[in-house]
Amino acid sequence: MTTVLRAEAEDAGLRLDAFLGLKLPDMSRSRGEKLIETGCVTLSGKVLRKNHRVSQGECFEILLPEPEPSELTPQDIPLDILYEDGDLLVINKPKGLVVHPAPGHPDGTLVNALLWHCGDSLSGIGGVSRPGIVHRLDRDTSGLMLCAKNDLAHQALSAQLSDRSLHRVYEAVLRGTPRELSGTVDAPIGRHPTERKKMAVTPSGRPAVTHYRVLESFPGFSHVECELETGRTHQIRVHMARLGHPVAGDPLYGGAGVLGLESQCLHARRIRFIHPSTGEAMEFASQLPEEFTRVLAALRERL
Repeated sequence: MTTVLRAEAEDAGLRLDAFLGLKLPDMSRSRGEKLIETGCVTLSGKVLRKNHRVSQGECFEILLPEPEPSELTPQDIPLDILYEDGDLLVINKPKGLVVHPAPGHPDGTLVNALLWHCGDSLSGIGGVSRPGIVHRLDRDTSGLMLCAKNDLAHQALSAQLSDRSLHRVYEAVLRGTPRELSGTVDAPIGRHPTERKKMAVTPSGRPAVTHYRVLESFPGFSHVECELETGRTHQIRVHMARLGHPVAGDPLYGGAGVLGLESQCLHARRIRFIHPSTGEAMEFASQLPEEFTRVLAALRERL
Protein backbone atom coordinates (compact mmCIF):
# COMPACT_ATOMS: atom_id res chain seq x y z
CA MET A 1 0.00 0.00 0.00
CA THR A 2 1.25 3.50 -0.87
CA THR A 3 0.37 6.54 1.21
CA VAL A 4 1.26 10.21 0.80
CA LEU A 5 2.39 12.49 3.63
CA ARG A 6 2.51 16.25 3.04
CA ALA A 7 4.89 18.47 5.02
CA GLU A 8 3.24 21.49 6.62
CA ALA A 9 4.88 24.71 7.80
CA GLU A 10 5.53 23.33 11.28
CA ASP A 11 7.34 20.33 9.79
CA ALA A 12 9.95 22.40 7.93
CA GLY A 13 13.50 21.57 8.96
CA LEU A 14 12.74 18.17 10.45
CA ARG A 15 14.87 15.19 9.46
CA LEU A 16 12.92 12.73 7.35
CA ASP A 17 13.05 9.97 9.98
CA ALA A 18 11.73 12.40 12.63
CA PHE A 19 9.01 13.55 10.22
CA LEU A 20 7.83 9.96 9.71
CA GLY A 21 7.77 9.44 13.46
CA LEU A 22 5.64 12.56 13.88
CA LYS A 23 3.15 11.73 11.14
CA LEU A 24 2.93 8.01 11.93
CA PRO A 25 3.37 8.15 15.72
CA ASP A 26 3.02 4.45 16.38
CA MET A 27 5.51 3.39 13.74
CA SER A 28 8.71 2.59 15.58
CA ARG A 29 11.70 4.75 14.68
CA SER A 30 13.65 1.68 13.58
CA ARG A 31 10.88 0.65 11.21
CA GLY A 32 10.70 4.15 9.77
CA GLU A 33 14.46 4.13 9.20
CA LYS A 34 14.19 0.71 7.54
CA LEU A 35 11.54 2.02 5.13
CA ILE A 36 13.84 4.92 4.20
CA GLU A 37 16.92 2.70 3.84
CA THR A 38 15.09 0.22 1.60
CA GLY A 39 13.88 2.95 -0.77
CA CYS A 40 10.24 2.87 0.34
CA VAL A 41 10.13 6.64 0.98
CA THR A 42 10.42 8.84 -2.12
CA LEU A 43 9.98 12.47 -3.17
CA SER A 44 8.99 12.96 -6.81
CA GLY A 45 10.34 9.47 -7.47
CA LYS A 46 13.69 10.16 -5.81
CA VAL A 47 14.89 7.84 -3.04
CA LEU A 48 15.89 9.80 0.06
CA ARG A 49 18.20 9.44 3.02
CA LYS A 50 16.98 9.62 6.60
CA ASN A 51 18.83 12.90 7.20
CA HIS A 52 16.93 14.67 4.40
CA ARG A 53 15.59 17.98 5.76
CA VAL A 54 11.88 18.40 5.11
CA SER A 55 10.55 21.54 3.41
CA GLN A 56 7.00 22.85 3.56
CA GLY A 57 4.82 21.53 0.75
CA GLU A 58 6.90 18.44 -0.01
CA CYS A 59 4.76 15.33 -0.56
CA PHE A 60 6.42 12.06 0.33
CA GLU A 61 5.23 8.74 -1.06
CA ILE A 62 5.50 5.94 1.49
CA LEU A 63 5.34 2.37 0.23
CA LEU A 64 4.20 0.23 3.14
CA PRO A 65 5.19 -3.39 2.47
CA GLU A 66 2.83 -6.19 3.30
CA PRO A 67 3.10 -7.03 7.00
CA GLU A 68 5.76 -9.62 7.74
CA PRO A 69 4.41 -12.88 9.16
CA SER A 70 4.17 -12.50 12.91
CA GLU A 71 5.91 -15.00 15.16
CA LEU A 72 3.77 -13.86 18.07
CA THR A 73 1.42 -16.41 19.55
CA PRO A 74 -2.28 -15.56 19.67
CA GLN A 75 -3.48 -15.93 23.25
CA ASP A 76 -7.02 -16.17 24.60
CA ILE A 77 -6.81 -13.18 26.92
CA PRO A 78 -10.18 -11.57 27.72
CA LEU A 79 -10.72 -8.14 26.19
CA ASP A 80 -13.16 -5.48 27.39
CA ILE A 81 -14.35 -4.24 23.98
CA LEU A 82 -16.56 -1.16 24.04
CA TYR A 83 -16.93 -0.95 20.24
CA GLU A 84 -15.85 -2.93 17.19
CA ASP A 85 -16.44 -2.81 13.45
CA GLY A 86 -14.51 -3.75 10.32
CA ASP A 87 -12.00 -0.92 10.78
CA LEU A 88 -11.25 -0.59 14.46
CA LEU A 89 -11.78 -1.58 18.07
CA VAL A 90 -12.15 0.58 21.18
CA ILE A 91 -10.79 -1.36 24.15
CA ASN A 92 -10.86 -0.67 27.86
CA LYS A 93 -7.38 -1.84 28.92
CA PRO A 94 -7.00 -3.05 32.50
CA LYS A 95 -4.13 -1.99 34.70
CA GLY A 96 -1.22 -4.42 34.52
CA LEU A 97 -1.72 -5.46 30.89
CA VAL A 98 1.36 -4.74 28.74
CA VAL A 99 0.41 -3.38 25.30
CA HIS A 100 3.02 -5.05 23.09
CA PRO A 101 5.87 -7.55 23.50
CA ALA A 102 9.13 -6.14 24.80
CA PRO A 103 12.14 -7.43 26.73
CA GLY A 104 10.80 -8.98 29.90
CA HIS A 105 7.29 -9.31 28.45
CA PRO A 106 7.48 -11.71 25.48
CA ASP A 107 3.80 -12.65 25.64
CA GLY A 108 0.62 -12.15 27.64
CA THR A 109 0.22 -8.72 26.01
CA LEU A 110 -2.65 -6.84 24.41
CA VAL A 111 -1.15 -7.69 21.01
CA ASN A 112 -1.33 -11.41 21.80
CA ALA A 113 -4.97 -10.93 22.78
CA LEU A 114 -5.74 -8.98 19.59
CA LEU A 115 -4.16 -11.67 17.43
CA TRP A 116 -6.47 -14.23 19.06
CA HIS A 117 -9.53 -12.03 18.67
CA CYS A 118 -8.88 -10.58 15.20
CA GLY A 119 -6.71 -13.16 13.48
CA ASP A 120 -4.96 -11.66 10.45
CA SER A 121 -7.21 -8.60 10.23
CA LEU A 122 -4.89 -6.21 12.12
CA SER A 123 -3.04 -3.27 10.62
CA GLY A 124 0.64 -3.92 9.96
CA ILE A 125 1.82 -0.31 10.24
CA GLY A 126 3.05 -0.85 13.78
CA GLY A 127 5.41 -3.58 12.60
CA VAL A 128 5.58 -7.25 13.50
CA SER A 129 5.57 -6.69 17.26
CA ARG A 130 2.79 -4.07 17.33
CA PRO A 131 0.09 -4.97 14.79
CA GLY A 132 -3.04 -2.87 15.18
CA ILE A 133 -1.64 -0.58 17.89
CA VAL A 134 -2.50 3.06 17.08
CA HIS A 135 -1.38 4.52 20.42
CA ARG A 136 -0.12 3.06 23.67
CA LEU A 137 -0.82 3.12 27.37
CA ASP A 138 1.75 2.31 30.02
CA ARG A 139 1.38 -1.13 31.57
CA ASP A 140 -0.07 0.26 34.81
CA THR A 141 -2.26 2.91 33.20
CA SER A 142 -5.81 1.70 32.58
CA GLY A 143 -8.43 2.92 30.15
CA LEU A 144 -9.41 3.45 26.54
CA MET A 145 -7.30 2.48 23.55
CA LEU A 146 -7.91 2.51 19.80
CA CYS A 147 -6.75 -0.44 17.70
CA ALA A 148 -6.82 -0.57 13.89
CA LYS A 149 -7.86 -3.56 11.81
CA ASN A 150 -6.38 -2.34 8.51
CA ASP A 151 -3.65 -0.01 7.30
CA LEU A 152 -6.03 2.63 5.92
CA ALA A 153 -7.77 2.94 9.29
CA HIS A 154 -4.41 3.00 11.07
CA GLN A 155 -3.09 5.73 8.79
CA ALA A 156 -6.23 7.87 9.24
CA LEU A 157 -6.21 7.51 13.04
CA SER A 158 -2.48 8.22 13.20
CA ALA A 159 -3.07 11.38 11.17
CA GLN A 160 -5.68 12.45 13.72
CA LEU A 161 -3.13 11.89 16.47
CA SER A 162 -0.67 14.02 14.54
CA ASP A 163 -3.04 16.92 13.78
CA ARG A 164 -4.52 16.74 17.31
CA SER A 165 -8.08 16.04 16.19
CA LEU A 166 -8.06 12.79 18.16
CA HIS A 167 -8.88 13.82 21.74
CA ARG A 168 -7.86 11.83 24.82
CA VAL A 169 -8.85 12.79 28.33
CA TYR A 170 -7.37 11.13 31.42
CA GLU A 171 -8.12 11.32 35.11
CA ALA A 172 -5.49 11.03 37.82
CA VAL A 173 -4.93 11.43 41.54
CA LEU A 174 -1.95 13.68 42.28
CA ARG A 175 0.14 14.26 45.36
CA GLY A 176 -0.84 17.74 46.50
CA THR A 177 -2.89 20.29 44.57
CA PRO A 178 -1.49 22.53 41.81
CA ARG A 179 -1.43 26.22 42.73
CA GLU A 180 -3.35 27.02 39.56
CA LEU A 181 -6.51 24.91 39.49
CA SER A 182 -6.40 24.73 35.70
CA GLY A 183 -3.62 25.33 33.23
CA THR A 184 -1.32 23.99 30.55
CA VAL A 185 2.08 22.36 30.75
CA ASP A 186 3.99 22.99 27.52
CA ALA A 187 7.38 21.33 27.94
CA PRO A 188 9.31 19.05 25.53
CA ILE A 189 9.83 15.46 26.61
CA GLY A 190 12.72 13.15 25.74
CA ARG A 191 14.62 10.21 27.15
CA HIS A 192 16.14 10.82 30.59
CA PRO A 193 19.88 11.43 30.19
CA THR A 194 20.97 8.84 32.77
CA GLU A 195 17.99 6.62 33.69
CA ARG A 196 16.95 4.39 30.79
CA LYS A 197 13.42 3.68 32.06
CA LYS A 198 12.51 7.31 32.58
CA MET A 199 11.52 10.24 30.41
CA ALA A 200 12.25 13.86 31.29
CA VAL A 201 11.55 17.45 30.32
CA THR A 202 14.50 18.36 28.15
CA PRO A 203 15.17 21.07 25.53
CA SER A 204 16.16 18.37 23.03
CA GLY A 205 12.88 16.48 23.51
CA ARG A 206 9.80 16.40 21.30
CA PRO A 207 7.04 18.99 21.83
CA ALA A 208 4.56 17.95 24.51
CA VAL A 209 1.44 19.78 25.71
CA THR A 210 -0.92 18.74 28.52
CA HIS A 211 -3.99 20.68 29.69
CA TYR A 212 -5.11 19.96 33.24
CA ARG A 213 -8.04 20.87 35.50
CA VAL A 214 -8.51 20.10 39.20
CA LEU A 215 -11.81 18.27 39.77
CA GLU A 216 -11.53 17.80 43.55
CA SER A 217 -9.03 18.82 46.19
CA PHE A 218 -8.21 16.88 49.37
CA PRO A 219 -5.66 17.25 52.15
CA GLY A 220 -2.37 16.31 50.45
CA PHE A 221 -3.96 15.10 47.21
CA SER A 222 -6.10 16.18 44.25
CA HIS A 223 -8.26 14.56 41.60
CA VAL A 224 -7.48 16.05 38.18
CA GLU A 225 -8.47 15.76 34.54
CA CYS A 226 -5.75 15.93 31.88
CA GLU A 227 -6.29 16.37 28.15
CA LEU A 228 -3.43 15.57 25.79
CA GLU A 229 -2.52 17.61 22.76
CA THR A 230 0.45 15.34 22.08
CA GLY A 231 1.16 11.75 23.00
CA ARG A 232 4.69 11.38 24.34
CA THR A 233 5.80 8.43 26.44
CA HIS A 234 4.86 9.00 30.11
CA GLN A 235 3.61 12.48 29.17
CA ILE A 236 1.09 13.07 31.97
CA ARG A 237 3.36 11.48 34.55
CA VAL A 238 6.32 13.65 33.53
CA HIS A 239 4.30 16.86 33.22
CA MET A 240 2.51 16.49 36.56
CA ALA A 241 5.84 15.79 38.25
CA ARG A 242 7.14 18.92 36.54
CA LEU A 243 4.38 20.86 38.32
CA GLY A 244 5.62 19.41 41.60
CA HIS A 245 2.60 17.13 41.93
CA PRO A 246 3.41 13.63 40.67
CA VAL A 247 0.71 11.08 40.02
CA ALA A 248 -0.07 9.24 43.25
CA GLY A 249 1.55 5.81 43.36
CA ASP A 250 3.90 6.54 40.46
CA PRO A 251 7.11 4.59 41.16
CA LEU A 252 9.25 6.51 38.63
CA TYR A 253 8.37 10.15 39.11
CA GLY A 254 7.99 10.71 42.85
CA GLY A 255 4.49 9.52 43.68
CA ALA A 256 5.27 6.12 45.25
CA GLY A 257 4.37 4.96 48.74
CA VAL A 258 0.98 6.65 49.19
CA LEU A 259 -2.66 5.56 49.57
CA GLY A 260 -1.73 1.88 49.39
CA LEU A 261 -0.95 2.24 45.67
CA GLU A 262 1.75 0.15 44.00
CA SER A 263 1.61 2.04 40.69
CA GLN A 264 0.25 5.24 39.21
CA CYS A 265 -3.41 6.16 39.73
CA LEU A 266 -4.03 7.16 36.12
CA HIS A 267 -6.92 6.23 33.82
CA ALA A 268 -7.67 7.05 30.16
CA ARG A 269 -11.26 8.14 30.70
CA ARG A 270 -12.57 9.47 27.37
CA ILE A 271 -11.62 9.37 23.71
CA ARG A 272 -13.07 11.22 20.71
CA PHE A 273 -12.17 10.75 17.04
CA ILE A 274 -13.51 10.73 13.49
CA HIS A 275 -14.31 7.30 12.11
CA PRO A 276 -11.82 6.64 9.28
CA SER A 277 -14.44 5.20 6.90
CA THR A 278 -17.75 6.88 7.75
CA GLY A 279 -16.49 10.31 8.82
CA GLU A 280 -18.74 10.08 11.87
CA ALA A 281 -17.63 11.77 15.10
CA MET A 282 -17.33 9.07 17.75
CA GLU A 283 -16.83 9.44 21.49
CA PHE A 284 -16.43 6.83 24.21
CA ALA A 285 -16.05 6.94 27.98
CA SER A 286 -15.11 4.28 30.49
CA GLN A 287 -15.86 3.90 34.17
CA LEU A 288 -13.08 4.55 36.64
CA PRO A 289 -11.57 1.24 37.80
CA GLU A 290 -12.25 -0.12 41.29
CA GLU A 291 -8.84 0.90 42.66
CA PHE A 292 -9.34 4.48 41.50
CA THR A 293 -12.81 4.77 43.03
CA ARG A 294 -11.52 3.21 46.26
CA VAL A 295 -8.81 5.86 46.50
CA LEU A 296 -11.31 8.67 45.86
CA ALA A 297 -13.69 7.25 48.46
CA ALA A 298 -10.88 7.12 51.04
CA LEU A 299 -9.89 10.71 50.29
CA ARG A 300 -13.47 11.92 50.53
CA GLU A 301 -13.79 10.10 53.84
CA ARG A 302 -10.83 12.12 55.17
CA LEU A 303 -12.78 15.32 54.54
